[in-house]
Amino acid sequence: MPAGYIRVFAHSNALLVSHLHNVLAAAGIPAELRNMTLGGGAGELPLGECEPEVWIAPHNRERAEALIRESLEGGSERPDWVCSGCGETLEGAFDTCWNCGTRRSG
Repeated sequence: MPAGYIRVFAHSNALLVSHLHNVLAAAGIPAELRNMTLGGGAGELPLGECEPEVWIAPHNRERAEALIRESLEGGSERPDWVCSGCGETLEGAFDTCWNCGTRRSG
């Protein structure tokens, strides 16, 4: 990735860092993982330099921070919806009706 990238997230939990990297990638924001294997250096190196990190281009910062915040707060839950094809009530996590195959509108 080009120079000038900025860090938008760091945490000692590499799984969480990887998850947020995947959230950004799924939203079309190119991101780079750094320090994924430096945990063994903790104690010899400053802790802040050993944590796994997600880095992005500066122009994506606002959108990336919003997505990260939403992911951490769990605010991405969508309300239940009623299928326009058959009237079935479905949980918000689903985009397609299990009963008739109609895609969620809107």
